[in-house]
Amino acid sequence: MAFLIPDLTAIPQDYHRLILWVSEKTGLADNLLHIHSGFIIFLLARLVTRRPYRSFVPLLCVALAEAGNEILDYMAYRWRPTDTYWDIANTLFWPLMISFVERWPPVAKRDRQ
Repeated sequence: MAFLIPDLTAIPQDYHRLILWVSEKTGLADNLLHIHSGFIIFLLARLVTRRPYRSFVPLLCVALAEAGNEILDYMAYRWRPTDTYWDIANTLFWPLMISFVERWPPVAKRDRQ
C-alpha cells in the first residue's frame, strides 16, 4: 500500500529544479521571473474568472500562487526572510498597482463630486 503514496518530500526539490531550468532556458534572473510570473498569473486569472481587475479576484489568485511558491521554497530551503520578502514584493507589485488603479475613480468623476 505504501507504494501508492507519492514521496511528498521530493516535490519542493523537483519544483526548485523546474524553476532553475526555466531560469536557465530563458536567461532571466529570479527577480524578473517573479515579476513576469505574477503578471502572467494575474492576466490568466482575469481571463479564466472573467472578473474585472477591480474585483481583486485576479489579485487573490496571484497572492495564492505566490504563497504556494513560498511554501515550496520554505520546504526546500527553510526560512530565508530577505529572499522571501523580495519574492513577494516582486510578484505582487504590478498586479496590486493595476488592481488599485482600476478601483480608483476616474478624474472626471472625482471632479464632479
